[in-house]
Amino acid sequence: MSESIGNVYTVWIPTCVGMTDASYESPLKMNTSIVYTMKMYYVYILASAKYGTLYIGSTSNLSKRMYEHSNSLFEGFTQKYSVHDLVWYESTSDASAIVTRERQMKEWKRAWKINLINDHNPEWQNLYQNGEILPLPIP
Repeated sequence: MSESIGNVYTVWIPTCVGMTDASYESPLKMNTSIVYTMKMYYVYILASAKYGTLYIGSTSNLSKRMYEHSNSLFEGFTQKYSVHDLVWYESTSDASAIVTRERQMKEWKRAWKINLINDHNPEWQNLYQNGEILPLPIP
């Protein structure tokens, strides 16, 4: 069982032998659980419109970063070109992997980025809505 709280995922690992989903209880009620937290890191693609201007970034707090982008809180590329729609993202608990992935993707040809978005979000739906990050659609 796991639960997302902002950009931190909490994973509950029961230490009881033979525990099933049917007998699962919150570790807050159990004295025999270990609670691990993992900080998550994200690489993401923003778009101005379908097939429009693209921006690639990375962050450790996707909700906060999307709020900043969507409200143009900082001067820069996304504000200048109105690039505010979150159209793709991936996450990992490995910070160095996200930095590497972002650098790689920034070197990609535009067609590769568009193919990645189309493979995971063919309608280019904005995945940041009402302050929430939506899961990538299942094509």
